[in-house]
Amino acid sequence: MLRLNGIHHVTSITADARRNVAFYTEVLGLRLTAKTVNQDDPGVYHLFYGDEYGQPGADLTFFEFPHAKRGTAGRGMVHRVVHRVASVQALDFWAERLRRDGHLRHSDDSRVVFEDPDGLAHELTIDASGDEPLVARHPDIPPEVALRGFEGVRAYSRHLEAARSTLLELMGAGEATQNAQYTVRGDRRGGWIAFDEPPAAPGSPGAGTVHHVAWVSKDDDLTRWIDRVTAFGLRNSGYVDRHYFHSLYFREPGGILYELATEGPGFLVDDLTVDELGSTLILPPFLESRRAEIEANLGPLPNPRPRAALT
Repeated sequence: MLRLNGIHHVTSITADARRNVAFYTEVLGLRLTAKTVNQDDPGVYHLFYGDEYGQPGADLTFFEFPHAKRGTAGRGMVHRVVHRVASVQALDFWAERLRRDGHLRHSDDSRVVFEDPDGLAHELTIDASGDEPLVARHPDIPPEVALRGFEGVRAYSRHLEAARSTLLELMGAGEATQNAQYTVRGDRRGGWIAFDEPPAAPGSPGAGTVHHVAWVSKDDDLTRWIDRVTAFGLRNSGYVDRHYFHSLYFREPGGILYELATEGPGFLVDDLTVDELGSTLILPPFLESRRAEIEANLGPLPNPRPRAALT
């Protein structure tokens, strides 16, 4: 049976790439693993943050739309990204660090809730998955308290029963018995999506909102997933070559845009070394001839790695 290995990446929107880099690398201690552009709109950055090696399962990514108005999450939108940490001591570390920087919203012995500078909500929870930790190196954050990859996402649905059917019947999810939480687990990793009671006010896309959630497909399974999603009756993108991975996009009936993305080939496909990840603007081959034009339209971004790589 086809299985998905949890969450591949979560893509959101930022209004300010420099501020975004500072928060996710300096405050959260993630590694800037790829600095590229939105392939459908190459005039804006697409930034990737994750573990030391840029592996699926920890990739937070952002499209920069400069000066975008702040959005709000409503029905059919993800409203919080949940990450794993190792222990109560790690939660305490993050509560203090995020309180000091003015980002903390709530903390207790089971979770820490905070927002990034655009208002995107995050949660830290203790890891009980047994999955391999996906950790980045940072001089101010001991590895035993560092973020360990995705636990799940929390969302609001326009049509909860149809969203449930898609997860259970199409995507092979397991259902929690006491809440609307659905776990997608393969042979290596797992992750979940949980649905909360939506607010009365409608949502609006913008800075600080999630654009889509990607789930991990094995490389050889993607064409079978395309056939499966099509047979299920959902309109979809078909095969999309993103160069760094290959994808299928579809909007589930509750309104959330899903992507199924392959594990490979990854960000080393262009002969970069691991040490070079995130240090330079990378472009897929079909955009390489426009490099000078693209670079001229993008604001400069610092490379945060030299300090973060110190041990």
